[in-house]
Amino acid sequence: MYSTTVQDWAARSRSVSVAGVATRVWDVGQGDPVLCIHGVPASAYLYRKVLPELAARGLRGITFDLPGLGLADRPVDFDYSWTSLSAYIEKLCAQLNLTRFHLVVHDIGGPIGFDLLRRIPARVASLTVLNTMIYVSSFVPPHGMQFFRIPGIGEGIMALLSPRLLRIGMNLVGVEAKLSHNDAVAYTELLKGTDQGKSFLRIMRSFELTPEFEARILAGLQAYSGPRQIVWSRGDSALRPTTFGDKAKKALACDTLQLVAGKHFLQEDAYAEIAAAIANQAKTGPGNWT
Repeated sequence: MYSTTVQDWAARSRSVSVAGVATRVWDVGQGDPVLCIHGVPASAYLYRKVLPELAARGLRGITFDLPGLGLADRPVDFDYSWTSLSAYIEKLCAQLNLTRFHLVVHDIGGPIGFDLLRRIPARVASLTVLNTMIYVSSFVPPHGMQFFRIPGIGEGIMALLSPRLLRIGMNLVGVEAKLSHNDAVAYTELLKGTDQGKSFLRIMRSFELTPEFEARILAGLQAYSGPRQIVWSRGDSALRPTTFGDKAKKALACDTLQLVAGKHFLQEDAYAEIAAAIANQAKTGPGNWT
């Protein structure tokens, strides 16, 4: 049984099935749609503060749980590679009738979202990049991620993971404003889910850190002609703005990096600033929506 916090969160969503794999979708507001993709070890819950801020600015904020995380299905035989997850999202967009939308990506939602952009560039009205990695072939996951990728050790960590331990970790590297107990419980439950985190570990062990995948997403980014921007938190010790942020500027041909408060999960601290940046860029983008 999930906590009251997660039950209340689930009650705001609807179930959508894509090729037999169901996920939950949160859809808030009216206006041009903004599709927000989360990373690990998170879920759509990470955007719970961003969605109403988008709605307050005349946009329709949409997020969902990636398969294997949150309240989505966690099939054992699913392909959890970034390529497969981007293909899943493409089908989900068709299910939601998102013929044109603004795209927001974070963490491994970056490479997944970039591969989605490569697939359907004409449907992406603008791109907002939050702390992520692009040059994946040279990316070395930080220790906090790397341990989950090691068979046996990852399972051991998941078995020991509690809301108290997750809260300590999130307060250390994830959030600037301290995470509440209820939110720590929700993050833990949504990570472990119905399979005690086994599908999360499958995702962690399916990273496509290859030159081939990198070349593919770089080609898609270079071919994309729509508006793009980078919003990065100052305090991310894993994906530092002076290294990963500058690499994103190079790959996206962006002159500036918008720095905001927060650590890795900047949606917890800078949700209003993120929504404002998305809304401001949306005003400058093309207006032919279908």
